[in-house]
Amino acid sequence: MPLLLPSSLYGLARPFLFGFDPEHAHELTLDGLARTQNTPLACAYSAPRVDDPVTLAGLSFPNRVGLAAGLDKNARCIDAFAAMGFGFVEVGTVTPKAQPGNPKPRMFRLPQRDALINRLGFNNEGLAAFLANVQKARFRKSGGGRTPMLLGLNIGKNAATPIERAVDDYLACLDGVYPHADYVTINISSPNTANLRSLQSDEALDALLGAVAERREALAAQHNKRSPLFVKIAPDLDEAQVAVIAATLQRHGMDGVIATNTTLARDAVAGLPHAEEAGGLSGAPVREASNRVIAQLRAALGKDFPIIGVGGILSAADATAKIAAGADVVQIYTGLIYRGPALVREAAQALLRDRSKA
Repeated sequence: MPLLLPSSLYGLARPFLFGFDPEHAHELTLDGLARTQNTPLACAYSAPRVDDPVTLAGLSFPNRVGLAAGLDKNARCIDAFAAMGFGFVEVGTVTPKAQPGNPKPRMFRLPQRDALINRLGFNNEGLAAFLANVQKARFRKSGGGRTPMLLGLNIGKNAATPIERAVDDYLACLDGVYPHADYVTINISSPNTANLRSLQSDEALDALLGAVAERREALAAQHNKRSPLFVKIAPDLDEAQVAVIAATLQRHGMDGVIATNTTLARDAVAGLPHAEEAGGLSGAPVREASNRVIAQLRAALGKDFPIIGVGGILSAADATAKIAAGADVVQIYTGLIYRGPALVREAAQALLRDRSKA
């Protein structure tokens, strides 16, 4: 049986990776995962998946720990992340056309706070390359009779597309990813594409989700499957804004919400090197803001509306706190960079224990 890379071994590898520019280290890691997935070398990071099934938005999640979008933007390493024991993996954000993103450097570590700042700007190879990679993945065929890991596909708009035409980009992406996704995420919360977060405002969100919901009905009939739609929102929202978003999600029949993306706030990292770099801050400093938005969403949406909680999970306790705040399942990203693959199983086991006590 494959063995998980022990925390101590990742601890030895981390200084090597942290010796590189953060984006270069990220690319090296993804290249290594892409080359070794589905080979015997995958045993270096593989782990038995924790079975903690939950049904959400009509989907059977094998466990409650997922990978957040942004780490594997081009869907190159789906099978590698499946081998780590994730119950679900979300890849993207993908845009209709390939784009380079923002100028480098655009990713910065703040290790004193287990945090990252990025202003990548949806750098990706475009929809066609993304779909080709998704279709190469073997994870659905290698479950040994077990419930397969779920795959979320995260969509956005090109930077060059005027915000007034953003709907066109989302619909183009939705058309492409729909047949291949277990669920689709509409990303309107990255701070690194100009004006994107304005789509969270009342009228803009209403128009976008109305168009997406209408297109989903046509796609569901065409493909004879109804893929759930999730919307990813920011942590930098007040309670009134959260209430408006919650009502809009329900009005347009969205299936769930992902809370939250990165934050623009810098209070928790003030005075540290790179703290004033433009971009979204992730990791431990976003934890409380994310939990606050999750709790507000749960109060506004009721007990049955699916919420995926993400932001600041670096330990098992952080994962259980997300569930306590009101999330149904969780995602990690920055925690994987600071803690390594062991965090996946650690968090999944903690959530299983927590459920057993309930």
